Amino acid sequence: MFYQKVIISLVLAVLAAGCGGGSAGNGGVTAPGSTSPVVIAPPPAPSLRGNQVGGPAAVAAYEPQALKQLLDSAQSGTSGITSTPVCAVGVHTVRYHTIGSAGEDTEASTAVMLPSGADPACSGPRPVLLYAHGTSPLKSYDMSKLDGTEARLIAAIFAAQGFIVVAPNYAGYAGSTLAYHAYLDGEQQSADMVDGLRAARAVFSQLGASASAKLYVTGYSQGGYVALATQRAMQTRHAAEFSVTAAAGLSGPYALLKFGDAIFGGAPTLGATAFVPMLVNAGQHAGAALYASPADIYETRYAGGIENLLPGTVGLGELASLGKLPASALFAWNSVPQAAGSKEFFNDGNLIRTSYRDGYTADMQLRPCDVAGSDPLACTPAHALRLWLKKNDLRSYAPAAPLLLCGGDADPLVPYYNTNAAADYFRAKNPGGTLHVVNVDSTPSLFGDDYSQPKLGFLAAKTAVRANAAISGGSGDAAVRDAYHAGLVAPFCLRAARDFFRAR
Repeated sequence: MFYQKVIISLVLAVLAAGCGGGSAGNGGVTAPGSTSPVVIAPPPAPSLRGNQVGGPAAVAAYEPQALKQLLDSAQSGTSGITSTPVCAVGVHTVRYHTIGSAGEDTEASTAVMLPSGADPACSGPRPVLLYAHGTSPLKSYDMSKLDGTEARLIAAIFAAQGFIVVAPNYAGYAGSTLAYHAYLDGEQQSADMVDGLRAARAVFSQLGASASAKLYVTGYSQGGYVALATQRAMQTRHAAEFSVTAAAGLSGPYALLKFGDAIFGGAPTLGATAFVPMLVNAGQHAGAALYASPADIYETRYAGGIENLLPGTVGLGELASLGKLPASALFAWNSVPQAAGSKEFFNDGNLIRTSYRDGYTADMQLRPCDVAGSDPLACTPAHALRLWLKKNDLRSYAPAAPLLLCGGDADPLVPYYNTNAAADYFRAKNPGGTLHVVNVDSTPSLFGDDYSQPKLGFLAAKTAVRANAAISGGSGDAAVRDAYHAGLVAPFCLRAARDFFRAR
């Protein structure tokens, strides 16, 4: 690592001076009137963070009608949800230097989506939207490829409506040189986003883009968390460089310690058998010392290859079929406690050792958190994973920029209590701030509801999912549950974020 090289240089300089017997020719410079050498350390190399790696590369270009056809061919009626594209969208990719969880230099890439066209919304100085994407098990995940649902939605909802979109792929994805992904590591992920924006800004003029002074930050799911971590970093560390006009966190796990305590306390969520290993792996790379060996946490059948499993080359279904991860059995069938409705997460072939879970829950009982409503992190966990979760819990600052939090209150992947807990904390810390909280799965008010359209759209989409399941002889409840997080809530919270940003 760079810092190790600097330290080694300093040590060698000191050793050389010590062995030189006062001779300046042996590594020291003799100060006037002194016989002792003064060691002059070599200057540290400049940080590479945010620097481009090569130039921008064009990926694709879409005229408004072509983008509309792409949207509707993937899922009929999508352009009615996103709004009909107004601008043409040119998609580019830029590689840049950033850091890993241990501060090591690495490369990542960002998608840059540029609007153009005759419509006034598409030309002149345009607002910049910094977007953080959701979780993917695939290292090939790339926001510059509009064959992906999320990238396509972002292009349509924002770039095709006049926003310059910068969407980093995160270190560890899309050809990044980092061998792992720093999942929900707030420090690294916010640094990655900042570096991606720096690299994109450096090529705007080269690409013919003109950015206004408005900067919006948003993201969905994992990206909702990353967006708020990035807004925090810009507010507390980079205020001279970035001024965030408004931010929006969408269905994110902001209350990370509360989330972890709920999972280990007996209420796991869909996808936990993948998300927990990704989070643990990130903490281990960041020096959190979560285990001496993976077998400390995971059952033997999974421990051997789990450190390099996610993100990887195959999806979660295939990992389960190959026996690399259980589909849903996070804990053993007889591990307690078990929350009502959580039976599917307790079974044979479980991922987490019962002894490890017992250690976690014992720490919860001895050192409870979320006790003081005004300061939920006023606690002193001793368990290493709980300490890591506390460090990355976002209930630790008061957002200064106007903020929207959006989600659905029946989310089976990222429970809505994350949104409520974050909102309660932010209101308490900054009672005069602008905070909008939107539950798209709530009944819209007839009058004075700024977000009635996303709510009505969500209701219509949920009704359609149920109807389609009934036609095919399936369960409407199961169909809604499977589609809820990514398929139903996502587009309507993104629409709500766009409405929120346009008003500022």
